[in-house]
Amino acid sequence: MASTSDIRNGLCIKYNHDIFKIVEFLHVKPGKGPAFVRTKLKSVTTGKVIDNTFSAGHKIDEVRVETHKFQYLYNEGETFHFMNTEDYNQITLEKSTLDAPGLLKEGEVVTVLINTEDGMPLSVEMPQSVILEVTATEPGVKGNTATNATKPATVETGATVMVPLFINEGDKIKVETEKGTYKERIKE
Repeated sequence: MASTSDIRNGLCIKYNHDIFKIVEFLHVKPGKGPAFVRTKLKSVTTGKVIDNTFSAGHKIDEVRVETHKFQYLYNEGETFHFMNTEDYNQITLEKSTLDAPGLLKEGEVVTVLINTEDGMPLSVEMPQSVILEVTATEPGVKGNTATNATKPATVETGATVMVPLFINEGDKIKVETEKGTYKERIKE
């Protein structure tokens, strides 16, 4: 049994007869009243995100997990196929267990959290950022730059990312996977 002081991002817990992964948390100590922990939990079975508040010292039921590196192979509709990079076993996961399926390109190595009790995959952690090629975007219009002007661009995985006006088709860009936002242009 763990307590609220053990809460951290990525921790998997049993809550309301389901397994949740902690996406965000904040320890709050108000001037008046007891301390508490405000959390954002993502269900690993349904992908639904809920907000919850635990009082300080509350006991939480931690789920022991192992992390393994898997390479993304391909997808069939809502099913995504991965291969373990150590023993080459393949697994299939539902789209709901992925944090950012639109930014996943073939060959990308991700971290899969696996429940040690039953060996079931719980969730997929993407790398901090991915490098993708822009396949379609409107040309930037000169003089159309008030401040931080952006335009939509479609990347090789089919996802749409807002990019600065100077980005053109064929450019490679670094995208932050957590928020799905443009970071920088990659020079070759």
